[in-house]
Amino acid sequence: MLDREGFRPNVGIILLNHKNEVFWGKRIRTHSWQFPQGGIKHGETPEQAMFRELHEEVGLTADHVRIIARTRDWLRYEVPDHFIRRDARGHYRGQKQIWFLLQMTGRDSDMNLRATDHPEFDAWRWNEYWVPLEAVIEFKRGVYQMALTELARFLPRLNHHNRYLRAGMRPAPRGDRHGGPNEQDHHRHDRADHRPHEPEVAAHAAEGPAQETRERRDASSPAAPQTGSVEPAKD
Repeated sequence: MLDREGFRPNVGIILLNHKNEVFWGKRIRTHSWQFPQGGIKHGETPEQAMFRELHEEVGLTADHVRIIARTRDWLRYEVPDHFIRRDARGHYRGQKQIWFLLQMTGRDSDMNLRATDHPEFDAWRWNEYWVPLEAVIEFKRGVYQMALTELARFLPRLNHHNRYLRAGMRPAPRGDRHGGPNEQDHHRHDRADHRPHEPEVAAHAAEGPAQETRERRDASSPAAPQTGSVEPAKD
């Protein structure tokens, strides 16, 4: 299902854990890492397609996540000709995507890369929000940057617990020579989050360093040989 400009409707998923780290999946039999994504079928809404793809690629259901935000408009990328099937060249140009920002409410053990008989990933890890774009196939990097930047303003505020408050103690006054937390730090850490639920176009977000955390490999199959990155046809 292509639009008049040759772009296939698609959804992308940025899945957060409780530390605001993102799910980062290694495409099967390649060196490329990416977010879950997939095509929107005829009659589906973007949200319906997102939940279907979430289950097919990661093994999660709507009970394991909550929707935080989505991009306002379609984000597009073009696929180079040598990644397109010959019979599709000339009318297929690439993907147009609605991106969803989700927070995981389930457990890591709920993940299942083999939820279907056509897995997309053979390993995964949690990564800092600003993922290493050099690990993404080149023609997708621009749309990844746009999606991450637009949705960054909706990241949940992390709950930094003050060690004095946990112990039932009052924080020391500002300037205390023992180095206790000052009042300004206390209010900064415990402000309530009044972020709107409906997404808007995000202001410029500062890009921070990406750092690899831990990698999970699907134990149900042997390690796959490494080949080049490809863009499979996916409805």
